[in-house]
Amino acid sequence: MTDEKPDDNDEPQLDPRLWKKNGWIARVVKNEDDDGWAVEMTRVGDAEPALVGPWTMGRDKKNPKPLNPGDFATLVKTASEVLERASAQARAALQKRLTITAPGGARWRMVLDIVPDEDDPTATLTAIDENTGETLWQRAVPPGFSLSARSVANLLSENADAGPSD
Repeated sequence: MTDEKPDDNDEPQLDPRLWKKNGWIARVVKNEDDDGWAVEMTRVGDAEPALVGPWTMGRDKKNPKPLNPGDFATLVKTASEVLERASAQARAALQKRLTITAPGGARWRMVLDIVPDEDDPTATLTAIDENTGETLWQRAVPPGFSLSARSVANLLSENADAGPSD
């Protein structure tokens, strides 16, 4: 929304439209979509804001309400939660879990871990005994492996003679 960047020193900055404190920068900017104002919350060092939202008009109905300690604390908490949710979602996309009934009736938790890499992504499928928590076996699989009861059954049947590799 704006090209201004405060310097990256660690000194708190507490201006009416720009607060920098505790690793966060809150910047009140003109909302480009309407006549109002917006606030950007950016972690120091990040290129993009973690949170952008509407900001309240001041008493004169022209200028933005100045930042204050309570508002800043709430914005930091909200922006931190947004980043935590995004991080959890990214982790979830790289690890899939499925519980199956294995041959013999045992319950196995199948865990597919994907390691993204532009040149050589990898994935590992791990079978864990649900009762003991013991890792039974691990096998390298293609990163696009679709984890399902059927795909695990097919993998086991393909390797029935040799057994899954460790």
